[in-house]
Amino acid sequence: MEVAIVKYNAGNICSVMNALERCGVTPILTDDFEVLKRADRVIFPGQGQANTTMTYLREHHLDTLIKDLRQPVLGICIGMQLMCRHSEEADTDCLNIFDVDVKRFQPTNREDKVPQMGWNTITDTKSELFKGFDKPEFVYYVHSFYVPTCNNTIATTDYVQPYSAALHKDNFYAVQFHPEKSGSVGERIIRNFLDK
Repeated sequence: MEVAIVKYNAGNICSVMNALERCGVTPILTDDFEVLKRADRVIFPGQGQANTTMTYLREHHLDTLIKDLRQPVLGICIGMQLMCRHSEEADTDCLNIFDVDVKRFQPTNREDKVPQMGWNTITDTKSELFKGFDKPEFVYYVHSFYVPTCNNTIATTDYVQPYSAALHKDNFYAVQFHPEKSGSVGERIIRNFLDK
């Protein structure tokens, strides 16, 4: 199986590569259009700022390429947010794969720290991405912006308010948390994606 990771100006790529290697896959980190189009699976991960990242994607025509991919694609963290319609982070228009806007957390008490950083549970899981899940599981988060629950929500997390922990539409999957940093639970999610 050929797994490609989208190469762009985002952090946290190495930990995703390492997680895939633990699953027995040697991924290709690339921005080559032909390699991305022929890969069996594509992962769009990263940490970064929405506006600068979208600017980079547009300048390198990766925005159009990602939207046109037909194989299973998994967005992680900022990858998930950029697959949405618009982000409140720097008033950024995104890829519009998921018809929902990204919002900034608005804490309602002193206990609500932004960014959300650390472990939290995912609940209400559905789709083959969470095959084998029969109870809430803990995953690792680092983010200041969130995707509200919507028609594409396939898992939720509660922090400040309930929000989308994961999304799915057609061949596109996305998770707000970091499966590559979420231990055995994250590894199960990655394996489920690879097995699709």
